Amino acid sequence: MPTSVPTRILVAPSGFKESLSPEGVCQAVAAGVRRLLPGAVVVELPLVDGGEGSAATMARATGGDLITTRVTGPVGEPVDSYLARLGGSAQGTWLVEMAAAAGLRLVPAGMRDPGATTTIGVGELISVALDGGARRIIIGCGDSGTCDGGAGALVALGARLLDAGGHEVDPIGSNLARVQRIETSGMDPRLRDVEVLVAGNMHNLLTGERGVSRVFGPQKGASPEQVEALEAGLVHWAELLAEAFPAQAAHRDLLTGPGTGASGGLGAGLAAGLGARLCSRFDVLMDADLCGVDLDAQIARADLVITAEGAVDFQTPRGKIPAEVGRRAKVAGKPVIALAGSIGRGSEAVHAVGIDAVMGIIPVPMDLPEAVSRADELVTDATERALRLILLGAAIAA
Repeated sequence: MPTSVPTRILVAPSGFKESLSPEGVCQAVAAGVRRLLPGAVVVELPLVDGGEGSAATMARATGGDLITTRVTGPVGEPVDSYLARLGGSAQGTWLVEMAAAAGLRLVPAGMRDPGATTTIGVGELISVALDGGARRIIIGCGDSGTCDGGAGALVALGARLLDAGGHEVDPIGSNLARVQRIETSGMDPRLRDVEVLVAGNMHNLLTGERGVSRVFGPQKGASPEQVEALEAGLVHWAELLAEAFPAQAAHRDLLTGPGTGASGGLGAGLAAGLGARLCSRFDVLMDADLCGVDLDAQIARADLVITAEGAVDFQTPRGKIPAEVGRRAKVAGKPVIALAGSIGRGSEAVHAVGIDAVMGIIPVPMDLPEAVSRADELVTDATERALRLILLGAAIAA
């Protein structure tokens, strides 16, 4: 931890779901810093993981544009959607937030069934990017409500799914086992001239004990029987992808390769169908050359890093933003504080990944609606409390 008063503070948080955007968290933390250290340089760097809100945040961060459109939603009905045309050094790159077309929040509570949802809208967003002259398309994966292996996206881009009788099959997860052939002759030819990167969690696999149907199916509304049916369908789907796209599927492990299970198997579908590269979301979304956001350079210039997320617990080291910030700061030898809406079981594991201290933002018992409504105030106050402890430590060291 700092042994002197920090003069340059990097604020690099995630958002608090259903409460504060990453930008909102940045502003609240910065207000807390300036209460106590009005002369400090505060650098605000809101971070995203490819899930909800990523397109809007990245558009603002790069000086780009948020393009609104209407696409097919996960249950087949039209939904209002959007994607980002990045600016600055990332011009020519478009960010498709899959959750904006096929996210779980777009599936009505009474219709939660991952076997009945589709990623058609994701393919339609990719088409919008192609229409806009994209040279690179990043697919941000997270918060999905689907388990169709990317079948819907491929159909929207010109593929046809055929059963044993040659009839077209709707691209939903429960139908994958019925598909006998993927017809690819109608695929959009512009896809050959664009680089596609899937920014996902590399821990997510298509099949197996850690496969998407078993890990995430129940969260999306699948019964135990459906989970096993979806697993069998995805195994069959991977075989069909390898047959239909032999060149692009060559030397790829579509069943258990890292990232193949991103967003209900969208990773595997795009890797085979579009030749997309499956990448760690942070290696893409925090890379200056790809997205114009250089987290490492900002960490190197900081005396102290403050990150934040709605919950810090045993899951945080498994691909969450605060852990990634901590890991990179640890390499640079910079101290990190994480602010948390809640501190849960196993939170001590974050210290091993580079987070030096965790500060809860809720000082007294309160119900969730109150905490959500007062989130900015609570974050600002928690920032001040954390900095007072740092100043005390610096005074003792001096």
